[in-house]
Amino acid sequence: MKLAAISVVLFLVLLSSATSNGDEKEPEFGYKKGTKTGPENWGRIRNDWITCGKGKSQSPIDLGDKMVRRLQRLRRFRTSYVPADAAIKNRGHDIAVIWNGDEAGGITINRTEYKLKQLHWHSPSEHSINRRRFSLEMHMVHQSADNKTAVVGILYKTGLPDPFIHKLERSIKKVKDKTDKEEELGAVDPSHASRRMGQRYYRYMGSLTTPPCSEGVIWTILRKVKTVSKKQLRLLRRAVDDDYENNSRPRQPINGRLIGLYRPPKHEN
Repeated sequence: MKLAAISVVLFLVLLSSATSNGDEKEPEFGYKKGTKTGPENWGRIRNDWITCGKGKSQSPIDLGDKMVRRLQRLRRFRTSYVPADAAIKNRGHDIAVIWNGDEAGGITINRTEYKLKQLHWHSPSEHSINRRRFSLEMHMVHQSADNKTAVVGILYKTGLPDPFIHKLERSIKKVKDKTDKEEELGAVDPSHASRRMGQRYYRYMGSLTTPPCSEGVIWTILRKVKTVSKKQLRLLRRAVDDDYENNSRPRQPINGRLIGLYRPPKHEN
């Protein structure tokens, strides 16, 4: 009986150990320079994140006038967004609005349709214009039928409140400080996020700005800068985990990449 009891105890200990190991979280990434999880070390945290350190077409970058070329082949930026059911989620490192399926419409680039999946914010901005970084940046993440990614970036400077963020403020407060907490929003119209943004935009090939930093991403950065109030900025920053209040990746080397600028013909201005 004693031997049987000892065997049972050993089994339970081993089972507990196995369960504990299985529940351990994957290594997280951070934004604090000089730490083990800082941006300069993302490529070393996990084998499948190696592109973060070795990639040659990484994002974000500086959109400097000297590096930008006006490209005739670029076309007017058009969207086909429609209201669709969405949820807001605290992902720990950011606050995201996530749409169900492909119901929210999307954008078309080079005759390929990209469906809107989610949007989220980084503060301060990740991209800069002539070395100037802004208070906030929103990324609208789209995906094609063959799993290619296209991201629309919108920059904000401090000023008047942003109407789109204003509509989400109550829901953001509900997920504040609650990692993985999700709150249903009902129908959300993504066109309200990019309304009255004009037609000028930058276009270049880059990567995701968070691990695994996958490359081959088509970036469209709208040239017009929106405004966000200090109160809204504080809300977004304080809603995430403490270590992610400043959740922007440092600028990456351009490495000779082409950065295009679209300006509409004068009769379209």
